[in-house]
Amino acid sequence: MAPQPQRSLGILNLERGEAPDAMPAAPPHGCLMSSTTYGVPVIAEAVEGAWADLVVPGAPELEPACIAAAKRLVERGAAVITANCGYFIRHQAAVAAAVNVPVVTSSLLLLPTLLNQLPPRSKLAVLVAQPKHLTDDMLGITDPSARSRVVVGGIEDSVLVRNENMRPPPPTDPADTEKDVVASVQALHKAHPDIGAFLLECTAMPLTAPAVRRVTGLPAYDITTLCRMTLASVA
Repeated sequence: MAPQPQRSLGILNLERGEAPDAMPAAPPHGCLMSSTTYGVPVIAEAVEGAWADLVVPGAPELEPACIAAAKRLVERGAAVITANCGYFIRHQAAVAAAVNVPVVTSSLLLLPTLLNQLPPRSKLAVLVAQPKHLTDDMLGITDPSARSRVVVGGIEDSVLVRNENMRPPPPTDPADTEKDVVASVQALHKAHPDIGAFLLECTAMPLTAPAVRRVTGLPAYDITTLCRMTLASVA
């Protein structure tokens, strides 16, 4: 009998333009792609055609490729499926309907729950890569009073966004990303002193979460928060 594949976290990955035989550097602990972040193996499948400059603005034509990549991940042993860009949330329903494992494509799925955790007088700050491409339907809330408690900030002028919009994208120094994230977070907090928590959408932001907590004194959630919780429920 053939051995069963080891249960893993499966990641729908962006197109990176890497050579098939390239040996990527080991991802650091705390980031989405590192197995040490979760204590289980991490496997990835590139979604054909899913360059960041298409996924972020929205490309409905990528949905079949998302589903195909998700099915490949399940065949390889994925117990949970996530995605390496929060804007893949547009394909959440289609991918979840196509496979028989939990699918959590974006930290934005946490948004309604986090609003309910906070006092009604508190706001939830959502930090995204490119705010102009974030639409209300991606937030998962329909109540106008709930929407009024969500404030959005971004790092649209950052080194990270500039690099990710290239084909292929060059690597970004995590220190540059942290600097840009912290600056945006501080501006949001100053403009909205009633913020009670931060939700980081971009999958490059988990490494910056400790700095966000340090400079604001507030909870900061990201895609690894959601992945760890989901893995704990099934593995």
